[in-house]
Amino acid sequence: MRPNVDIPERISLGWHLFAELPATLLYEVLRFRQAVFVVEQASPYEDLDGHDQAALHLLLRIDGTLVGCLRLIVEEGRVRIGRLAIARRYRGRGLARQMMAEAFARIGRDHPPCPIAISAQSYLVPFYAGLGFTPNSPEYDDGGVPHIDMVRPPIL
Repeated sequence: MRPNVDIPERISLGWHLFAELPATLLYEVLRFRQAVFVVEQASPYEDLDGHDQAALHLLLRIDGTLVGCLRLIVEEGRVRIGRLAIARRYRGRGLARQMMAEAFARIGRDHPPCPIAISAQSYLVPFYAGLGFTPNSPEYDDGGVPHIDMVRPPIL
């Protein structure tokens, strides 16, 4: 009898400018975000907020399947990380932390003097605090989901 051999999943991370996203990939990303933020979280908010065109998008794939995304937006004096999502069946594996590490590396390389801002779902404040973020707003409602703004010092 042969022992079970676990074949490691192939993980890939890739950065994409909005203008370089072919229609099929853009559709895949928007459908993925809708599945997580609108359907799963029962939050009818405006995901298509007009910021994607200026954003840099990070996509996480496992064995070719899209399982995570986030976007970076350069604002006046800071960089905003947003739309971080991991597919439900892949949560709890450290993938969000891996994506944030990649985002920090990119920000450190491209925008080292800029602080980093996020709008965190309130239940995720401990996760983001562990990455160096501190709250800088009271809790507020965003599409029926409690959020808190957080900031992290520049990566130097």
